[in-house]
Amino acid sequence: MNGTVLSLVDDLYEDLELWYPKLRLEEAGYATRLAGPELKTFHGKNGYPATADALIRDVQSADFMGLLIPGGFMPDKLRREPKVLSLTREFFEHGKLVAFICHGGWIPISAKILKGKRATGSRGIKDDLENAEAVWVDEPVVVDGNLISGRTPRDLAPFAAAIVEFLGSHRQTRPSVAEKLQTKKLPELKPAMVKGMLR
Repeated sequence: MNGTVLSLVDDLYEDLELWYPKLRLEEAGYATRLAGPELKTFHGKNGYPATADALIRDVQSADFMGLLIPGGFMPDKLRREPKVLSLTREFFEHGKLVAFICHGGWIPISAKILKGKRATGSRGIKDDLENAEAVWVDEPVVVDGNLISGRTPRDLAPFAAAIVEFLGSHRQTRPSVAEKLQTKKLPELKPAMVKGMLR
């Protein structure tokens, strides 16, 4: 699904850290899908519902432009799932967006993709990031290659803006129908052919 970003969801996700980037992405013209361990409605830390429309075990990184990992207690649950970790590594290794905020960094930590990378997150996981050999930076948003990390819900505006900017600069451009017609070589019409068409 070109133009689609995948987000992980499970109970006790951080409500704003899922919905703010999701709505900002959709406003910018991208589609989003929510993948969970079950096809059901999950509830955030503050009770806001989010319904998974895909199963984590079924999704493939090739079908998406990037991965969004909200924080909350959700990442500590999902980091134990081998498919979540392999999926995160696939996005990273193929140069696709891997965006995480606050405690969302737990998943890239367990996927072992942060060694030597600059990243931020909640102060609560600063030690975890540094133990994973990431360089923890106390800034609202940090971009290191295809990794975009945000600090806390207060930093959602610059975090979401960085995601949209990254995707915009990496969007595959496809020619429009009009452009295809302009570049398509039409057969040369010879007088005999035209005469035949007019009969």
